[in-house]
Amino acid sequence: MLDESLLDTPEALAEADRRALLRGAAEAGARVRTAARHAAEAGVHDLKPDGRPRAVLIAGPGAAAICVADLLGTLAGSTSPVTRLAPSGVAPAAGALRWELPGWAGSVDLLIITTPDGTEPGLSLLAEQAYRRGCTVVAVAPSGTPLTEAVHGNHGLFVPMATTPYEHDEPLAASAPGVLWALLTPLLALLDRTGTLAAPPDALEKVADRLDHIAERCGPAIATYSNPAKTLAAELADTLPLIWTEGVSAGPAGRRFAAALAELSGHPALVAELPEALSSHSALLAGPLAASADPDDFFRDRVEEPPALHARVVLLRDRPSGGLTAAPTARDLALSHDTPISELEPEAGGELETLAELIAITDFAAVYLALASVV
Repeated sequence: MLDESLLDTPEALAEADRRALLRGAAEAGARVRTAARHAAEAGVHDLKPDGRPRAVLIAGPGAAAICVADLLGTLAGSTSPVTRLAPSGVAPAAGALRWELPGWAGSVDLLIITTPDGTEPGLSLLAEQAYRRGCTVVAVAPSGTPLTEAVHGNHGLFVPMATTPYEHDEPLAASAPGVLWALLTPLLALLDRTGTLAAPPDALEKVADRLDHIAERCGPAIATYSNPAKTLAAELADTLPLIWTEGVSAGPAGRRFAAALAELSGHPALVAELPEALSSHSALLAGPLAASADPDDFFRDRVEEPPALHARVVLLRDRPSGGLTAAPTARDLALSHDTPISELEPEAGGELETLAELIAITDFAAVYLALASVV
């Protein structure tokens, strides 16, 4: 259950936020600027690549690496395939995970290692393996960790992750807003330099400005009725979110939102892209998750009995190209099954800006849902 009164009590939110998640979301714009500066100081802008890499391989633990690979793969398109190297191991502990390069990886490929930890022995071994194969190695991780020495020892490029002192007190959540932008920003600058995607310094500055703007709109001092993130969090309480995305940028933003809901608030969600979502999720809307599926809900004791779990559609939209959109059909399908729908569409801007806005609002919503949920 969600304590909606807590959403409009900034002091109570701050007290409940032991992992500094709200602070990380509010400082996302500053984190982008710091990470961009770290990339420049590490020499990213001085690189003179011979051309785009044949393939970009990304390795790292948990949701952070998955999200970074998803975002970079979407932004790169078909210029260079972006492949995430999934780890193997007997447990999800840092020392138990191992990564292996594919057999075809070689001197024309780029290996990116991204982690908010940096102590994983498996990633240090991967850097050594990549050097023996002739791959170019770039890593983004906290400085002063074993991975730092491994990358430097194997003639790779190391970019220090932009961290803050308060993050050293608690283990970092992989889906925390600050972690995403600290890992992603240097890689955007790197892949812009290689010609794999377009993320020049002025575009990254616009991303930081957009994140600052969203922080002003979605901060804890802004009341729920005018705060899109608090409103979304309140709407998702006691529901199963069906996250439907439309547009290139909206896809990874939706998958990021589902991962953040699961890790930060323990809230499950299902994700699908339009128009395929209309068929893949139609049975969910017609089944017991529909709002009209429980005719006895009217007589339920609102105090003693918890509400039944019902679906709620969350429509994340980028601006579709060519004017083609499945959004009207999606709304009709949801409403025909008495299923409520929430919609987010970013303001006009470049691809990176609109992507940043969708991620920022949903990050704030996931954090509010985590802080105001009553077990």
